[in-house]
Amino acid sequence: MQGNGGGYLQAAADIASEFLNDGDLIVYTEGRTVPRSDYNARGNGSFNDGKVVVLVDEYTASAAEIVTGAIQDHDRGLVVGRRTFGKGLVQRPIDLPDGSMIRLTISHYYTPSGRCIQKPYEKGKQKDYALDVVNRLKHGELTNKDSIHFADSLKYYTLKEKRVVYGGGGIMPDYFIPLDTTRYTKLHRELAAKSVIVTQNLRYMDKNRKQLQQQYPTFEEFKKKFEVPQSFIDTILAEGEKLNVKAKDEDELNRTLPPLKIQLKALIARDLWDMSEYFSIVNEDSEIVKKALELLSE
Repeated sequence: MQGNGGGYLQAAADIASEFLNDGDLIVYTEGRTVPRSDYNARGNGSFNDGKVVVLVDEYTASAAEIVTGAIQDHDRGLVVGRRTFGKGLVQRPIDLPDGSMIRLTISHYYTPSGRCIQKPYEKGKQKDYALDVVNRLKHGELTNKDSIHFADSLKYYTLKEKRVVYGGGGIMPDYFIPLDTTRYTKLHRELAAKSVIVTQNLRYMDKNRKQLQQQYPTFEEFKKKFEVPQSFIDTILAEGEKLNVKAKDEDELNRTLPPLKIQLKALIARDLWDMSEYFSIVNEDSEIVKKALELLSE
């Protein structure tokens, strides 16, 4: 669910049903003047047994948080990553005579244990609300577990094992994985911002697609054997220099190359196959994925 901004409520309920038992509460909605409405698992899921780990980050939102909260509250699986975004509003569309529309917030999403998914909003503090993720970074929440504090009033308990979980906006993972703010160097970020990486990747694929398809007929072979050519790296660095983007020293260049090579290999895999192959490569270097695999193997 990392980076998953959500979607339709019913779709979230359908996905959660694949993991839960018949009748298990998935989510409920309730508002000041709107009565409570429950969404329950249907009982015909294809994965009612087996280990589950849900991967989340600060951009996991809305319907993705519904699925995450349901699995966590029922102790069906563990959540790994960072606290989710905290978007839990139910909005009713109202058509206006001129053809426009307003969306009126009428209620909130609540997880099975009673946690409100929506993060708090204080009247008059719209800017702070809009910059919530940035403020989390400034306050250290994304990088240090010790910077995360919850009041006792936000304490809830999972439904089966009675583990402590917290409300107050978003879903707090069972296992926190800090954001690595040093992973990408200034050189890497500027190459990406000026579209050098994407542009050169497209040119590389236009020139080498047929050869790559012949040399690597399957993704398994590509993933195991392909290495990004040094000539490709040199081309990207040279194009960057034309835009006055270059490493300040040898150390920055050496720190840039490993993640850059992984990104390029993943982009090539995406262009030869699809997004699943892209993530198959980038996830091998993900600390969140590594922790999930460790938990699944225990």
